[in-house]
Amino acid sequence: MDYTKAGVNIDAATDVVDYIKDKVKTTHSSSVLAGIGSFGTLYSLSDIVRDYENPVLVQSIDGVGTKIKVGVMAGKYKGLGMDIVNHCCNDILCQGARALTFLDYYGVSKMDTAICKEVLDGMIEACYASSVSLVGGELAELPGVYETNELDIVGAITGVVDRDKAVTGANIQPGDVIIGLSSNGLHTNGYSLARKVLFDMAGLTINDKLSNGETLAEALLKPHLNYAPEVLPLLDRYDIRGMAHITGGGLIDNVPRILQKNVDAKFDCSAIDILEIFKLIQKKGGVEPREMFRTLNMGCGYIIVVPPAEVETLLKDLESPKFSAKVVGEIVPGTGMSQLTNL
Repeated sequence: MDYTKAGVNIDAATDVVDYIKDKVKTTHSSSVLAGIGSFGTLYSLSDIVRDYENPVLVQSIDGVGTKIKVGVMAGKYKGLGMDIVNHCCNDILCQGARALTFLDYYGVSKMDTAICKEVLDGMIEACYASSVSLVGGELAELPGVYETNELDIVGAITGVVDRDKAVTGANIQPGDVIIGLSSNGLHTNGYSLARKVLFDMAGLTINDKLSNGETLAEALLKPHLNYAPEVLPLLDRYDIRGMAHITGGGLIDNVPRILQKNVDAKFDCSAIDILEIFKLIQKKGGVEPREMFRTLNMGCGYIIVVPPAEVETLLKDLESPKFSAKVVGEIVPGTGMSQLTNL
């Protein structure tokens, strides 16, 4: 008996680490003093102390969730690695933070090096695109904990913001305008509902096509958009009073996280361009409109709250080939809730 016969292949994990070592270094800034391979990463704070008056670390952790199961069905994994990085960047962006470092966890029942490398390639590509240093991670082969062909992908991110420039939502007031940034699909939330409706109830396959010609695999596996590269440069130029990442819980549960108890966010749902994949899920599952907006992003992946005087110029500065930006609502007197109109 040895460890490999017991179900854990150390050589496979070593092979993966050797494969990504040089690639991971391409994501490192000069602040990374020791990356993967050490027991812990070393990251210099000298640049932060120099560039920020009162630096505050902003940290978050999240997982890809059951989107992984769709990736397994389609045999496509790179986007899953991109998903977790981009999701985490968006989360800390809500408080105005610039991402510094990223750590990942990859768990399986049995290590398939080809799949693992593909996932990590996605993480590295996303980190490089967003100037985030991938400084370490964990490859966990856990037979008996995970089922066969099951993956788990988690990421932890650390960013920084000046304390006085942190975006908290405290200054949001009635009359402010809500700008919505479009999503390209489900991002990384709502896949339990989507899979139940599309595959279990409707009996569709991953290769069936939507009315726009996309296959379900293409529509469901688009990597989560990262809004940070476009939004971060605008934080010093505009009075951005609140931002929310529209993840699980949709507009109904995510936006109240940035609202004081004297205001509501009133959304005009007819202003949101609902993608075909959402329409298909609603139709095949007979899902009520409010449930759709509470489970899925419905085509609005991120929102920004600004005073009315800044809307026109901000919309111009937000123009991007990645997403569209448009007014989707307003702030009104209330009790800290989201109001949905024109469902």
